[in-house]
Amino acid sequence: MVFPLFIPDNVATKNALEEKVYHPFYVSVVEIEKNTAEKTLEISYKFFTDDFENTLEKKFNTSLDIYADKDKVSFDKFIPAYINNSFVLTINGHRVSLNYIGYEIEKESVYCYFEVKNITSVKTIDINNRLLYDFINDQINIMHIIINGKRQSMKLSYPDTKTALVF
Repeated sequence: MVFPLFIPDNVATKNALEEKVYHPFYVSVVEIEKNTAEKTLEISYKFFTDDFENTLEKKFNTSLDIYADKDKVSFDKFIPAYINNSFVLTINGHRVSLNYIGYEIEKESVYCYFEVKNITSVKTIDINNRLLYDFINDQINIMHIIINGKRQSMKLSYPDTKTALVF
């Protein structure tokens, strides 16, 4: 059986995407990388657009179209509110603030970008990740963390939310 995961570049509307995209799994990918020169953590979140859109619609009781320019302001408001509520990051025992940078769409995926400022060293990271758990119980959240060139990866499957790392 073939599951189409990629949409041709000429598919532009949400309805066309909904008709063509089918994915048999529900996954997000979070990448956290320490930028030593800037003393920041750079964080990206990758979601299937339909899953993320449906989650935000449910959470904020609204109708949204991630492909519509008219909804960009709403997404720029809802994304940081949702991420900051569903993804808690603690560095060296201190909860940190996630600063929203923006989002972009690439075919059937949406990337959301955040950063954490004033990070000089990372010895421990505690993560509470409930991303998209309020959308579907089959959700899997994969995380890749790179600190000083050392990469650690982990997977959380619903209902598990917490993980801790030592560097």
